[in-house]
Amino acid sequence: MYFCIYQLLFPGLGCHCMLYHKQFLHPSSSEWIVFIHGAGGSSAVWHKQLRDFQKEFNLLLIDLRGHGKSIDLPQAIWKEEYTFEAVTQDIIEVLDHLQLPPAHFMGVSLGTILARQLAEMEPQRVKSLVMAGAVTRLTTQSRVLVFLGNTFKKIIPYMWLYRLFAFIIMPRKQHAESRNLFIREAQKLCQKEFIRWFKLTKDINPLLKYFKEKDINIPTLYVMGDQDVMFLEPVKNIVKHHKNSILKILDRCGHVVNVEQPEQFNLLSIAFIKNQPLSLSQ
Repeated sequence: MYFCIYQLLFPGLGCHCMLYHKQFLHPSSSEWIVFIHGAGGSSAVWHKQLRDFQKEFNLLLIDLRGHGKSIDLPQAIWKEEYTFEAVTQDIIEVLDHLQLPPAHFMGVSLGTILARQLAEMEPQRVKSLVMAGAVTRLTTQSRVLVFLGNTFKKIIPYMWLYRLFAFIIMPRKQHAESRNLFIREAQKLCQKEFIRWFKLTKDINPLLKYFKEKDINIPTLYVMGDQDVMFLEPVKNIVKHHKNSILKILDRCGHVVNVEQPEQFNLLSIAFIKNQPLSLSQ
């Protein structure tokens, strides 16, 4: 029988500043998948993956700082300006605490940047990467969005901006479920936390340019929707230059592919992960 360990971390405990996380343990597999959600979301974005993936692997779901069930954690250590390295270090602390072996990492949207950052910081931990709705470069349209957001982030209620961005990135009728999911989870943020995360956008282009120029030689699967007009073309370009990367495009699908077409996404991702070398302990 599969079982789930919920770790609720409270102030006053030795690891009180650690991100909220859940483990789903498999009775025999030694393979681990770590799920990283995007900005404004939470680990709830992976709900359509749990049933299929826990049949094959051990799973670790994490709520990023200020998101999901990590919003109640003490904020003292997060008062400094956010950086991609610092936010990724939060994830690494969870991995250290659990003494997790090398794992497969799965990210969605901005979570793909964090997964790639983790592979940059500690490549020995990463067996493979699955990038859903990957962000590999900001197009002209997305740079305009970032500019508008930075201009008005302290004036306009953040949910107005978030809803606008959600409708621009996921505009079609069939995108409604994933769009509404992200909007619902984003409502758990506060204005101050939204601004902290939005300030990260100033670092995105230099970081993504570096990632494009450096092939880390880790097997990587990109799963993109053919209607992901803001992010698909840059992914096509990066796959041409990174020899261990492959791209799968889902028809009639937008940005959040794991929510819009979970069956196809799960099949592709599980097959890709099972094709990687097994852990030595298995």
